[in-house]
Amino acid sequence: MSIAQMVLAVVLAIFLWQWFDSHRQIGAMQQELARRLAEMEGNSKAGQILVAQVQEAVRELSARAALLEARHAETQSQRAELDALYRELSGSRDETALAEVEQMLLIAGQQLQLSANVRAALIAMQQADERLKRMDRAELNALRKAIARDMDKLRALPDTDVPGINLRLDNLVAAVDALPLSQETRVAQEKVSPARAAAPELDAWQKLLHEIWAEAKQLVRIENMEKRELPLLSPLQAFFLRENLKLRLLSARLALLSHDEAGFKRDLQAAQEWVARYFDTKSGPGAQAVAALHKLRESSIRIEIPDIGSSLEAVRNYRVTREKVAR
Repeated sequence: MSIAQMVLAVVLAIFLWQWFDSHRQIGAMQQELARRLAEMEGNSKAGQILVAQVQEAVRELSARAALLEARHAETQSQRAELDALYRELSGSRDETALAEVEQMLLIAGQQLQLSANVRAALIAMQQADERLKRMDRAELNALRKAIARDMDKLRALPDTDVPGINLRLDNLVAAVDALPLSQETRVAQEKVSPARAAAPELDAWQKLLHEIWAEAKQLVRIENMEKRELPLLSPLQAFFLRENLKLRLLSARLALLSHDEAGFKRDLQAAQEWVARYFDTKSGPGAQAVAALHKLRESSIRIEIPDIGSSLEAVRNYRVTREKVAR
C-alpha cells in the first residue's frame, strides 16, 4: 500500500470518526432539546393551570369582597337606623322625664294652695329634683337651681305640727260621745245622795214644829239670778248637741288643713263654750276635753304660703325650647 493510500485511509478514518461523533452529538442535542421542549410544555401546562387557579381565586375573592361591601353597607345602614332610633328614644325618654317633673311640681303647688301642706309639697319637689339628677344633663342644672330655691323657701317656713293637731282633734271627736252632760250629773247626784240618818221618834208637838219649820224654809229661796239654769235636754236634743259639737270640731279640722287660723280658733272657741255650758267639766272626761281645747286654741297654724311657681315655669320654658329645637 502506498503512502497516498495510507494517508487517504487515515483521512477517511478521521472523517468517519468526526462524522460519527458529530452525528452522536447531534442526537444528544436533539434528545436534550426534546427533553427541554417536553419540560417547557409541562411547565406551560402547569402555568396555565396555575393561572386558571389564580384567576378562579381572584374571582372568588372579588365575590367575597363584593359580599363584604354589601354587608358593610347594610351594617352602616342598620347603624344609622339604630342611631336614629336611639336619638328618638332618648328624646322621648327625656320628654317623659320632664313631663313627670312638671307633674310633680304641679302636685307640690296644689298641696300648698289647697291644703297648705308644706311637707307634701317638699316631698314632691325633692322627687322632681331627684328625677332631674338621674338624667345627668348639664343643661338641667338651671332647672335644679330653680327647684332648690323654691325648696329653700318652704324649708324657711315655721314648722307647724299639723298631723299632731289633727290627731288631737280626732281624739276629741271620738271622746264627745263619752262626755257626761251637766243635767245627767245633777240627776245622778240627787239619786245617789247619802241616806239621811233616821230621825228619833218625836212626840206629836215636836213633829208639828218640825213640819212647820220645813214649810217655813220653803217660803224663802236665795238664788244667784246671774246664773242661768239650762233647761233639761231631751235624749234627741242631747244627741243633736253631741253631733253639732262633732261638726264644730270637724270644721276646726278643715280650717287646720287650709291653715285658716281665724276659722280654726273660732270653731274651737265655740266648741269650748258648748262643753263648758252643757257638759260636766268637773268630771275626768270633761276636764280633759276643756284642757285639750284650750291647748289647741293656743296653737298657731298661720303660714304665709310662698310662691313656688318659678320652678314650674322654668321647666315649662325648657320643654318649649326643646320642642322648637327639635322642629
